[in-house]
Amino acid sequence: METKIVLTYLIYLPVALLLTLYVARTLFTNGRTFMLDIFKGKTDIADATNKLFEVGFYLLNVGFALLIMKIDQGEETTFENGQSTISYTQLLNTNQEVVEALASKLGGFAIYLGVMLFLNLLLFFRGRRKSHQGIMPPPVPVLSTPAR
Repeated sequence: METKIVLTYLIYLPVALLLTLYVARTLFTNGRTFMLDIFKGKTDIADATNKLFEVGFYLLNVGFALLIMKIDQGEETTFENGQSTISYTQLLNTNQEVVEALASKLGGFAIYLGVMLFLNLLLFFRGRRKSHQGIMPPPVPVLSTPAR
């Protein structure tokens, strides 16, 4: 029985990788501003930290995309009389089944990427807040009132 599983993988993988690339580029191009603010304009350490975050982002997301890539094609069931049968849950024989499987996988991955994006933004904002905690606001001049 010929299924379209290889076609599904050949579509899923590039789309997942391009989606990861797009989110990472957007996040870390704009995240540089936060890093410069956190490290008080020290471009060398801000850029190095931003690059390390970017590499970690790629590793986590590409790894997760590969981890969830498997599309369930069924499992083998053995009966007591020695005969075995394979029960299929998703055959991917039609284009509709391919599109539905891709939508499910890529939709779940897109939600995961969104969560990762917001977690990274949370880290940026938290780092910015911590870096500004030690800075005291400028003193407010006290106007003296004339003595009577």
